[in-house]
Amino acid sequence: MRNVLLVKYGEIAMRGKNRYLIENKLIWTIIKRLEKYSGYKVYKEQGRLLVVNEEGEFDYETVIPIVTKILGVVAVCPGVEFEDQSIESLRKHALAHFKEQYPDGNVSFKVVARRSDKRYPMTSNEIGADVGGYILHNMENLKVDVHNPDVTLMVELRNNAYVYSKLIKAYGGLPYGSSGKATVLLSGGIDSPVAAFLMAKRGVEIEAIYFDSPPYTSERAKQKVLDIAEKIAEYTGALKLYVVPFTDVQLKIYENTPPEKMTILLKRAMLKTAQKVAENNKSMGLVTGDSIGQVASQTMEAIRAIDSAAQMPVFRPLCAMDKQEIVDVSVKIGTYDISIRPYEDCCTVFVAKHPETKPKKSIIEAIEKKIDGLDELIDLSIENVKIYEF
Repeated sequence: MRNVLLVKYGEIAMRGKNRYLIENKLIWTIIKRLEKYSGYKVYKEQGRLLVVNEEGEFDYETVIPIVTKILGVVAVCPGVEFEDQSIESLRKHALAHFKEQYPDGNVSFKVVARRSDKRYPMTSNEIGADVGGYILHNMENLKVDVHNPDVTLMVELRNNAYVYSKLIKAYGGLPYGSSGKATVLLSGGIDSPVAAFLMAKRGVEIEAIYFDSPPYTSERAKQKVLDIAEKIAEYTGALKLYVVPFTDVQLKIYENTPPEKMTILLKRAMLKTAQKVAENNKSMGLVTGDSIGQVASQTMEAIRAIDSAAQMPVFRPLCAMDKQEIVDVSVKIGTYDISIRPYEDCCTVFVAKHPETKPKKSIIEAIEKKIDGLDELIDLSIENVKIYEF
């Protein structure tokens, strides 16, 4: 018998002929995250993965927080694995597990059994009833509740037998890096870190770009973004952040644009800059934290006027979410407390008092063409980019 961690995944199991590639990507990710801890191995086991320690005790307190942050993992279950699948063995190991996890009893429970080999001499229901009766007979302060129990004890018969009673939920999605690569326009606000996380959850490898505008934005504003990037890297495993000095570009737009149209022109310049960085790093698209109708630059008309500046797809994973839904995700992934630090980003500093909500693409493009030297300033800002790796 040995302690194991059963790793469950959902959507991956519905894949067709390329399922094994995505499974292998998830296995590789788990191995990579645990490589600095001695003895941990990962194995496939009929529709789930097993994490074991082949050199010593299984450190659940260390491993579970790491594995539950790996995108593609739906849930993990700490339990025991053993070879002997006789009913006597199942009773013994189930009782030992229950006493270890719930030594004082005082819970209601039921036993659910599953068997992959239907030639086993007992049905799944018979196994569950037998093992449950054995536990009830050998522990005090327990009661059976088959409808709404405090504890569901699982007994699974696969190549080996497994007993577990806790299911710890993770984030699900697809393994990171299994769906291409994109570049996220990352600000210090609440929305863009959530957009980055949601794209990563769909298996997209992400890099990030931040537009720095000293002296109009402070070092503390930049540090906020660095801290956000570090937090996102807890889920992605690594993250590269490009910090672009953008003051000259913004001042050029500010000096040559009607105030109500300035935000649209500024966001077009950001898309152009981000696209050049993305193309240099073989990204296939851009990602923003826009939510339709949330602010003036996120109306349908504004989005159309902004997006014509890019020649690659612009993904907006938050487009149909309201603010509270976005806040809830940011709290869950740990970026919210960083995002609400009171340090302004460049978009906030240069925003007009009364921005236009229904700009015409043709007029915006015409104004942009008249701004002499804008493309050269964008190229110069990219030449002076600073790269941070987390």
